[in-house]
Amino acid sequence: MKSTVTYLGAWLTATGIAAALAFASPTETSVMGQLPAFMSRTLAQRPMTVPQDLPSDRTLALITFNRTQKEQAEGWIEGLNLRRDRSITWLRMPVVNDPGTAQGRDEVQSRLLGRYPRDDERANMLPVFINHENFVRSAGLSGTGQMVALIVNRRGEVLARAEGRFEPGKAANLRETLQACTY
Repeated sequence: MKSTVTYLGAWLTATGIAAALAFASPTETSVMGQLPAFMSRTLAQRPMTVPQDLPSDRTLALITFNRTQKEQAEGWIEGLNLRRDRSITWLRMPVVNDPGTAQGRDEVQSRLLGRYPRDDERANMLPVFINHENFVRSAGLSGTGQMVALIVNRRGEVLARAEGRFEPGKAANLRETLQACTY
């Protein structure tokens, strides 16, 4: 016959294991990713501390890792009519391996200024100076091979993502997340 102490011990062990598993389970943020915190300035010279200074609690971030992805980002801008539709708050974020010096970052900014001469383009362009792999790991991305459209909040949590070229189905999913209430 088993004693009450044995049953109590088994129950406490099971409860402890259940609690440990509950705390170890992934959160939505750990599954979807987290935008790394950084300071930068738009090409229009507006300083921004990300994520808390994002222009909206749900911001569309078009992330590119190299110049060849510019066309994909333009596809999203055109496909979502971002230049005319003010209901979507968005930023274009080229992720640039940090050259490590202020002079190196200024040179990158100068090249970007040459590629994006219009004021509206510069206002939405926020270069991110960080190691590509660190950014990918933090944001929960699969790699740097394609541009990524992310919906992020002011806590830096990735709420939704789509990779690659613009497609209406991907856009509809992102729009749904952008318009969802945060009550």
